[in-house]
Amino acid sequence: MIDDKRFSIAGRMRAFGYAFAGMAYVFKTQHAIWIQTGIAACVVLAGIYLHISSSDWRWIALAITLVWATEMMNTAVESVCDALHPDHHKMIGIAKDAAAGAVLMAAIGAVAIGALTFWPYVF
Repeated sequence: MIDDKRFSIAGRMRAFGYAFAGMAYVFKTQHAIWIQTGIAACVVLAGIYLHISSSDWRWIALAITLVWATEMMNTAVESVCDALHPDHHKMIGIAKDAAAGAVLMAAIGAVAIGALTFWPYVF
């Protein structure tokens, strides 16, 4: 089978445009990511204030990225589920709950990373 989709710079640029549009949609419409962004800002300010090391900044950046990425995936799952089955359905509910659980797991992990990172600077 011949793949008729060839690589092009214009195609890659469109793909980045779609990705940025998706990110913008999530940041404009999802209340949870607003809270997560506020918490991330506080963590960044604490890191600046406490002069954490560059290796510690890597962990903080990873934690923030993980939470935002799972929130974006959660929004994608919820949007697809709502489009496919707007009425309540048990399996759709399970999918949406599992996606929300992934965000919660990422947030719990981020709190653990934050605690382990900041502990030596505070105590």
